Amino acid sequence: MIRTIGLIELNSIARGIETADVMIKSGEVQLLLAKTICPGKYMILITGNVGAVKSAVQSGQNIGAQYVVDKLVLPNVHPQVIAAISEATGIDELNDLGVMEFFGVASAIIAADAAAKSANVKLIEVRLGMGIGGKAFVTLTGDVSAVKNAVTVGSNTALESGMLVNKAVISRPSKELLQYLL
Repeated sequence: MIRTIGLIELNSIARGIETADVMIKSGEVQLLLAKTICPGKYMILITGNVGAVKSAVQSGQNIGAQYVVDKLVLPNVHPQVIAAISEATGIDELNDLGVMEFFGVASAIIAADAAAKSANVKLIEVRLGMGIGGKAFVTLTGDVSAVKNAVTVGSNTALESGMLVNKAVISRPSKELLQYLL
């Protein structure tokens, strides 16, 4: 089970690939994602025990240097977060809907984790930077009070950094919308 994740986002693809290699070689971590994201950035997502992830992210930050856009180390990540990043949540029914939009991928992951931990909701997706100009967004579902709480808690995690773009809570969304959210 994945308990701790680390992420580095860089604005250089070449340095991103080099950074991913250094992070993997730095210790007992497993690579979850290493890919380009819009607009010409590179994202590396790893897992392992807290110490190994912290060490790998620090090594990645050192080699990435001025190309590092953002980073995170998130211990005790909620299990739904990884499934939502992988688009493997298995949601087949849409209750009330929450959406949070961010300027950066790290902020979206942190918000998704906080939202999932704060209320009885199911994450639908955590979309990280592909095809959306480098932005990221989180979609989740549950009853309206849980969705409102989760969106408030999740979006508040990004307010101080200025990374929140917008948020929405939609009560009883159209059933046709579900196929376009997955």
